[in-house]
Amino acid sequence: MTASEKAVAAPLTRAALRALTFKDGEVAGAPEGGLGVQDPVPEKEQRSFPPVADRACRTMLDIRNGRGASVVVLQVFNWEGDIWGGGSTLAAYEDGKAEQAFAQLQQALASCHSYEDTGWAGKFKARLTMEQAPGVGDEAVRFHETIPMGPVPPGDREEQFTVVRAGNTIVTFQKLNVGGSASFPEDLVGRQVERLQNAQRAPADSGLVRPGQPG
Repeated sequence: MTASEKAVAAPLTRAALRALTFKDGEVAGAPEGGLGVQDPVPEKEQRSFPPVADRACRTMLDIRNGRGASVVVLQVFNWEGDIWGGGSTLAAYEDGKAEQAFAQLQQALASCHSYEDTGWAGKFKARLTMEQAPGVGDEAVRFHETIPMGPVPPGDREEQFTVVRAGNTIVTFQKLNVGGSASFPEDLVGRQVERLQNAQRAPADSGLVRPGQPG
């Protein structure tokens, strides 16, 4: 492996991931200030909940949240007229580890059909349904989570998750709705994945500056 190849295989930095997120004016229907970018809350500052008992489902949750990645950046999407919004989790891994994590995710989804968990509002049960994966990135899966909210309106909590591996990164897109369907915009999925792919293709000695690197 050449020095250039080693540089490309290195994980994208936090600054690089932030540079690859969407900015004001790049997302249709998102008002100014509607695209927040943030780092995950440090584990020591997170509220502790009991772990999910099912090991496969616990693996699925860990990978879609970027646990085990070298660097994670979160983006929040708010659209006009949509009170539920969505989000993305951009996770950069050391060379080869994203592929390993995605294989673990696929294996977990083969047996994780439902799980019980505890959140801010108390205990809940989620049911998973697999959906057609988009043809983007190196590998992709898509699934839907339904959490019953009782017989009273507004209805069940519905959330779609699209997880894509692009080289040494894994990005998870999530779209929430309650009492209706949930679908993250396909064009945003494709554009974000393309940015991640392009950022990892630039050789270190080509004169191109990778996002997050000084010019």
